[in-house]
Amino acid sequence: MTEKGNRQNRQMLELFPDSGRIEHGELVLGGVPTSELADRFGTPVVVYCEATLRARAREIRDAVPAAHVFYGSKAFPNVSVMRIFAEEGIGADVSTLGELAFARAAGIEGVELVLHGNAKSDEELHAAAAAGATVVLDGEEAERASAEGVTRVLVRVTLGVEADTHEAIRTGHHGSKFGLPPEHALRTIDTARALGLDVAGLHVHVGSQLADTAAHAETIELLAAFAARCRSELAWTPGLVNVGGGFAIRHVLDEPDTDLRELTRGVADSVSDAWRAHDLPAPQLALEPGRALVGQAGVTLYRVRTIKRLDGLTWVAVDGGMSDNPRPELYGARYTALSATRADQPATETVSIAGLHCESGDVLIDDVALPPPRAGDLIAVPATGAYTLAMSSNYNATPRPPAVLVGEGRARPIRRRETLEDLVALERV
Repeated sequence: MTEKGNRQNRQMLELFPDSGRIEHGELVLGGVPTSELADRFGTPVVVYCEATLRARAREIRDAVPAAHVFYGSKAFPNVSVMRIFAEEGIGADVSTLGELAFARAAGIEGVELVLHGNAKSDEELHAAAAAGATVVLDGEEAERASAEGVTRVLVRVTLGVEADTHEAIRTGHHGSKFGLPPEHALRTIDTARALGLDVAGLHVHVGSQLADTAAHAETIELLAAFAARCRSELAWTPGLVNVGGGFAIRHVLDEPDTDLRELTRGVADSVSDAWRAHDLPAPQLALEPGRALVGQAGVTLYRVRTIKRLDGLTWVAVDGGMSDNPRPELYGARYTALSATRADQPATETVSIAGLHCESGDVLIDDVALPPPRAGDLIAVPATGAYTLAMSSNYNATPRPPAVLVGEGRARPIRRRETLEDLVALERV
């Protein structure tokens, strides 16, 4: 292979898990060759690197050791992954009964558990109370929360910051379905305290896939001003400030590189500076990273089924698609790919990678350079650890793929592949 090709592969590995290596022309994850993973578990399969999960957890814990960190489990709710994070001192942020069940199965309860949601059911509030979770009030729900036995709450405030990200994953702008505008938030805090609830603090979240802290800093300054209003108008000061998550990862090489340590330190410094500027007592900081903890740790492996070489365009169709990763269709998310078992061969052909589904929009990657593709090739798509399996579906009655954890040369399933029997079992004739 040419030096240029070697350099391109080394660059490509920056997007893969920390354990990603190319050995004898093959991608190896967690010490396990990808061909072995595909043969043992089938494809598509999402492979998670345990060392990367732990490394990202330690980066954020080391960067802000005094902060309380909750894994944004919507990125990938999985009991094994959540247990790993619990071992690293990270709790869970959940928003449904299902996510709550995953967290409790992982042994996460009490102050390590936060329940979100803009449309919580009484059942969810009751289950959160039973688990001792902190509930984030996202509307006029203080009375229902109190009636269901909730004791500790945060109030989510929406402060009108337009984050520089896709409109579907902005959450802190005016008119957002999430959170409460300041006047509404003041009333909710007052009501919750009158009901005897422990209003522990405030919550904000500005959006997802943020490569810098500009939107966080702007939001935190507005939040500090709101906290000062709480002190003057309600004689109450938040003891805890949860600034959410939203930290970005790289999916393709031309996206900005990010450093989780720097992002979290930047947010922590913004809170300290803003609270000091308003002469407020320093609060306990909480964070809710999701994608930043699991995104880079995951790689999806596909098999090539067919190749169509048309005038000016080559379609490479794989054995998965929008049922296991809908993000390209939903958000225009961009990915790249590596020929996993031909990684020492020059990538001389630019192709588009399509899924198997009955939709013209089922395209995983528009343009990517690969060695001239062949049916049966193994394709590795990096940075798919977040919001792929979590958002997967059974479209076209397609069973969802498994998840596998790798490390130190071993692989073990942490979620089995669905079967046709699983799908038919839900039917009632």
